[in-house]
Amino acid sequence: MDEVLLAERLIAYDTSRRTGIGQATDFVAGWLEARGASVSSVETGGRRSLVAQVGSGPVRLIFHGHLDVVPGHPEQFVPRIEDGRLYGRGAYDMKAALAAMMLAVADLADGLHGVQVELIVVPDEERSEPGENCTQMMVHEGLRADFVVCGEPTDMQVGVQAKGVLMLRVEVPGTAAHGATPWLGDNAVLRAVDLYRRISGLPFATESAPLFERPSINLGRIQGGDAVNKVPDLCRMEVDVRYLPGQSPDEVLRQIRSLDASATLEPLLERPPADVPPGNVFVQALLAAASGHEPSATSVGRDGASDAVAFLEVGVPAVEFGPRGAGHHGPEEYVEIESLPLYRRALADFAHRVAALPTPLVDPEVAR
Repeated sequence: MDEVLLAERLIAYDTSRRTGIGQATDFVAGWLEARGASVSSVETGGRRSLVAQVGSGPVRLIFHGHLDVVPGHPEQFVPRIEDGRLYGRGAYDMKAALAAMMLAVADLADGLHGVQVELIVVPDEERSEPGENCTQMMVHEGLRADFVVCGEPTDMQVGVQAKGVLMLRVEVPGTAAHGATPWLGDNAVLRAVDLYRRISGLPFATESAPLFERPSINLGRIQGGDAVNKVPDLCRMEVDVRYLPGQSPDEVLRQIRSLDASATLEPLLERPPADVPPGNVFVQALLAAASGHEPSATSVGRDGASDAVAFLEVGVPAVEFGPRGAGHHGPEEYVEIESLPLYRRALADFAHRVAALPTPLVDPEVAR
């Protein structure tokens, strides 16, 4: 199956590293050019993205994918097939989806009229450091479309909402003492762990939304102490808060700060929630295309964030839509092989459905 062979090739590149990203980007560019797409490189922030174009017309669609993955063990970059599943780092997030997107673009290279489809391939969607990633920079430099499909994991559902992101560095002070007499000190590590646990009891953490049961809160990194025989007097932890559409990040910060006046909070990364009306004409066309291959397809909310937010911030409707699988960022990440050709065909069907819509489609303000 072409989708599997191409996904395996992409998984084999260790794109948690800069060298692997460069090699994979060269491969993707050459593969697309050989199949009739017009491919160009875009340099932003010292990093290279690809833009592949097929079709032509007044309506512009973007299929958005990323090559980078979170770090994994060496064996995770050796793809394996087992019980109808393709395993490997990035199989679900999102190299198999990117492979199917590449094939869909190749399918659309001939015979697509009325719609221009661009496949954007970026190297840094997983970036968690402060500053803009490539998608944000390209959008700020003028990248626009009528609609964007990000190939993130959704199990063939259409993600019209996603939680906002608020990544924090928290510094908690303590009082040093000898390790043999810990009762004479105040352990900063224990104070930090207690603070983290109390965050889950704050009012914002217990709220819900129509597509979400609750916000997500994760202690991602913690560091404290400089000697085993000393009570630590400082602890740093980094907390990943995913808040709900309708919640305010400023209010989330206020509530966390209220727990301990001596702790210092520094926001590291913030992204607003994603929210696209399910009745949007492009969403409806994508749902119709998806339903032709996945009868249960519907609009859903997504816990994770994606580069869709960069487009939404400038008024471009963007959703997440990807094949079935599980375990992204985990030790046994996989994609369900049977969903890959369905996903590929749904993307191509979507482009043709959009091409068949009347022009202008709807009032631009309604579409966005």
